[in-house]
Amino acid sequence: MRTDSTLQLATGYLDQVRNEIGKIIVGQQQVVDGVLICLLAGGHVLLEGVPGLGKTTLLRTLGRVLHLKYSRIQFTPDLMPADIVGSMIIESDDRGTKALRFQPGPIFANLVLADEINRATPKTQSALLEAMQERTVTSGNTTHELEAPFLVMATQNPIEMEGTYPLPEAQLDRFLMKILVLYPSRDDLNRIIERTIHRDETPLEQVVDRDAIMQIKAACRDVLVAEHVQEFAINLVMATQPGSKYAHELANKYIRYGSSPRGAQALVECGRVLALMRSRLNLSTDDVREIAPAVLRHRIILNFDAHADGQTPETILTQIIEHVSAAAVL
Repeated sequence: MRTDSTLQLATGYLDQVRNEIGKIIVGQQQVVDGVLICLLAGGHVLLEGVPGLGKTTLLRTLGRVLHLKYSRIQFTPDLMPADIVGSMIIESDDRGTKALRFQPGPIFANLVLADEINRATPKTQSALLEAMQERTVTSGNTTHELEAPFLVMATQNPIEMEGTYPLPEAQLDRFLMKILVLYPSRDDLNRIIERTIHRDETPLEQVVDRDAIMQIKAACRDVLVAEHVQEFAINLVMATQPGSKYAHELANKYIRYGSSPRGAQALVECGRVLALMRSRLNLSTDDVREIAPAVLRHRIILNFDAHADGQTPETILTQIIEHVSAAAVL
């Protein structure tokens, strides 16, 4: 087990990282925390929001603060899989001998921004699947390992916007969290405009390096999960599965497919990081409840009746979470 000093060191690092990011990103604390949670839980994050809300700036700032290699891929309809993972190129030496060499693509970084991922074709979107799930890239007969930590932060425009391709369910499920980036409040917007007027170049400190991040990740794995908290996470996931014994009535009425087992795993892993952020070495039901919407909203597929009745994953999950929470108290 980790000592109290290790806990204080990890939380101290996290607080410093959040403060440094706050020098550039105004507000959006829930988004910043969500991205950090995914990085430390070893998963990937999908951000959805209209253009201009600072999604791209966030990951670029995170790369500077954490001293990690950062790359950005702008997804467009003509982007090819080789543009992401890399390709074989022919090289000639001084003697004129030709040889094939693998030229790594932008996926070979610690922090990868897949910008406007739903503007690319499904074939190109699927090129990310192996890298996201297996942390490897295969070219010909050779498999290349991706260096840890490895985080894909994909941004997408709301699917109602023109020229977008909805992500396949299999790829959506590989994102640990889906976070909705909302418009800033009036006070936050005022601060953004003030910074724009003054145009001060804000210096950022490199708070932690790769080794420190791996230490924090190790500390997260030592957060204890009590049996009743584990049961709570399982109940949440099973309540979204229509036709099951534990399904909520709204799931039977409006959900076509519920959360997969990955949802339960994500609830626990993300909850442990959140507990560590709050200086605790034990996971609570409050932690699970707080991160449940971001973990589950992209893992439930609604049916036609839900769309006809104006239901969304948010409205359904809110009631399911309240129901399971109330049952856990009894």
